[in-house]
Amino acid sequence: MKKILLLLIIIFSFQAFSQEHAWIYFNGKENVATYMANPLTMLSQRALNRRTTQSIALDFRDVPISNNYINQINALSGVEVKAKSKWLNAVHVFGTEAAIRQAENLSFVDYIDFASNNITNRTPKFNKTERITYNYGGSLNQNEQINITTLHENNFTGQGLQIAIMDNGFGGVATFDGFQRLRDNNQVLGSYNFVGRTNDVNTLGTHGNSVLSTIAGYVEGELIGTAPDAKFYLFVTEDVNSETPLEESLWVEAAERADSLGVDIINTSLGYRDFDESKYNHVYTDFNGSTTFIARGASILASKGIIATIAAGNDGNGFYYISTPADATNVLTVGAVDENGDMASFSSYGPTADGRIKPDVDAKGANATVLNSIGEVGTGNGTSFASPILCGAVACLWQAFPDKTSYEIMDLIRKSGDHYTNPDDHYGYGIPNFGTIYTTLLTEENNMDLLKIYPNPFTNYIHFTDEVEAYSLFNSFGSKVLNKRYNNTGFKDVKLSNASSGIYFLQVYYHQKTKTFKLIKKEPIEK
Repeated sequence: MKKILLLLIIIFSFQAFSQEHAWIYFNGKENVATYMANPLTMLSQRALNRRTTQSIALDFRDVPISNNYINQINALSGVEVKAKSKWLNAVHVFGTEAAIRQAENLSFVDYIDFASNNITNRTPKFNKTERITYNYGGSLNQNEQINITTLHENNFTGQGLQIAIMDNGFGGVATFDGFQRLRDNNQVLGSYNFVGRTNDVNTLGTHGNSVLSTIAGYVEGELIGTAPDAKFYLFVTEDVNSETPLEESLWVEAAERADSLGVDIINTSLGYRDFDESKYNHVYTDFNGSTTFIARGASILASKGIIATIAAGNDGNGFYYISTPADATNVLTVGAVDENGDMASFSSYGPTADGRIKPDVDAKGANATVLNSIGEVGTGNGTSFASPILCGAVACLWQAFPDKTSYEIMDLIRKSGDHYTNPDDHYGYGIPNFGTIYTTLLTEENNMDLLKIYPNPFTNYIHFTDEVEAYSLFNSFGSKVLNKRYNNTGFKDVKLSNASSGIYFLQVYYHQKTKTFKLIKKEPIEK
């Protein structure tokens, strides 16, 4: 009996302390947007050239695994990292089963896959195939209304995207319980007060807190923002103590700062029409996208690869029309609807002075669920909240389809609106459906053939790997500069020697499909 007991102890001890091989998978990566904006920090120039020649876009798999993650795994007692894979977002570790399982307590760990067939692997915590279910509480309606819940369920929650908020003050970010998750995950990357020329963004009002809460607020069972995992820059450009044209310039300065930092999306729930001195006031004819300083600055953003979501304004019962920069070109101007999808009476009307449809789209802005001025979950009215609700949804969609350009994302959103076929001056193109966009693009990707374009960058000619019937060439501002269609036959070669150097977007029509390529035209080398 003693021999049997001793044998069992030996067997148990051997199993408990035997060394195992395993893979630890992570649920994300750090600084994704920064790496994507600086590709030479990930790949050599030759590797980038190979991608460009074959029209292969950079993606999440190219981003290195965070050294912070690796260091924390190595710090676990009895665990040694033996190899790593950025493509599979995992590290190979060696240690006892008990030691390796310590990693399950780390927030960035998705799941562990033991190599041994004798060890049962547990269900992944955040597997991409697992559907996320948030307890939205009162914010359910504003999330469901634009069907961003579909992207959330598929684990697209804004991770890897950077958003700049231009507003008046963000004091609650440091103290409100609804921003605790934001603080714990270090999702605020930076802030600046352009009004006071300081780093203090805790003054000059609380409007910015409420705006941010519709994107990043997190109070289980009460409020879930539309992009709770995005990262943020918080910029104060609005002076609540006065109203002067300087605020328009501060906004443009902040937008330029956001561009230099690599921000993907900008939200502004600000609008300008009347100033303290009436001699500076804007009139409706100014709202043509090219007259006011702020609109001229905002209209440049899309050409830099940035999407701006801008509140339409709350003058539907007074001045009636949108303010600026809601009149800017190539932005998403957002009107406000109520819980039933009916237009809020206060939401400003379009069109712009030059006749463009505004607002572009709508989201909930009447009785929207927000964090109020003292950090409690409540409701608020205004296109100020419709715009950031939409902003967060843009982040989730772009996370799901990072190869899409700013112009393509905005076009998809407009076309998904419930008034797209009959837009008007109040609804614009209506309430977008992000779930429909997501499922449609997934289907297209699954059915997409292998049409490629080369070389890219090019000097005079580009070539296709399959015959195309027509193409349209757009410059970086979204203006069509060339259009060609062949009625009887397809073609594989295009001469673009007359185009000046710069960035273009080539929309190709082939086999009853459409595909858009980003092109870079370079000057030929003189001999």
